[in-house]
Amino acid sequence: MKVPISVIILTYNEEKNISSTLEAVHSWVDEIFIVDSFSKDRTIEIAGCYGATVVQHAFETHSRQWGFALNHLPIRNHWILGLDADQQIMPELAMEIQELFNQQEPAFAGYYVKRRMFFLGKWIRHGGYYPLYLLKLFRKDAVFIDEGELMDHHFYVRGKTARLNHDLIEANQNETLEFWLSKHIRYAKLQAQEQLEQTRKSTAHANLVGNQDERRQFLKNGWEKMPLFLRPFIYFFYRYFFQLGFLDGRTGLIFHLLQAFWYRFVVDAKIYEAQRNLKNESNRPQPVQ
Repeated sequence: MKVPISVIILTYNEEKNISSTLEAVHSWVDEIFIVDSFSKDRTIEIAGCYGATVVQHAFETHSRQWGFALNHLPIRNHWILGLDADQQIMPELAMEIQELFNQQEPAFAGYYVKRRMFFLGKWIRHGGYYPLYLLKLFRKDAVFIDEGELMDHHFYVRGKTARLNHDLIEANQNETLEFWLSKHIRYAKLQAQEQLEQTRKSTAHANLVGNQDERRQFLKNGWEKMPLFLRPFIYFFYRYFFQLGFLDGRTGLIFHLLQAFWYRFVVDAKIYEAQRNLKNESNRPQPVQ
């Protein structure tokens, strides 16, 4: 018997990832939607092999794409499992979710799962990257998206949340080092733009002892008050030494150095560039009327 859950997955050229993602869920969930950004590879063909309903929609940001999915898809279930194309539900997590629905309606509005992330084929277990909880299973009538988030997306729910015990794997088969670097240069531009938009109020509440998203917002608020260019050094040192990132070996050194230092430094450089351009523009002599 299938569980009354609707799976939604965003895709763009995900033929290397989508089979594993769909294989892990298609036999036990009630329906699957693929929101595709006009892929040029075999993504849609593969999705059809698993009985997924494919809807194509032009991509702007992840948050807006999720907003479209949640508001416009003909979803028939009260519960949604929102996945990225490179995320696979482990068998233990699949069983845990099925057992959650065996007896009665789940008691919470949303459930966090542990992400087990791989980089260049290696599980990154240290540096604060595991366990990292992501809100992935939620009631349709409780969830909402902050479409003002430019760089990333987060699901938020009105109501209480809980944590599940087992893991979700995130292992992007498209991800060469060159792919990772080019993607994060794009992300850096968006994250810098987000930070410069000081008037935008975040959807998440800031609370150091709250849930995953509330703690993230608390730390983000503190981060934005730190001096540009100094904070990437502090963050890398904290992650690599205090949070034991060095235990991830050579691959971990590459990952933590790039993700904790290089990426954050590029974000700061883009913020500095934007602030300097704005200052130069304001100091430019105005033409005499």
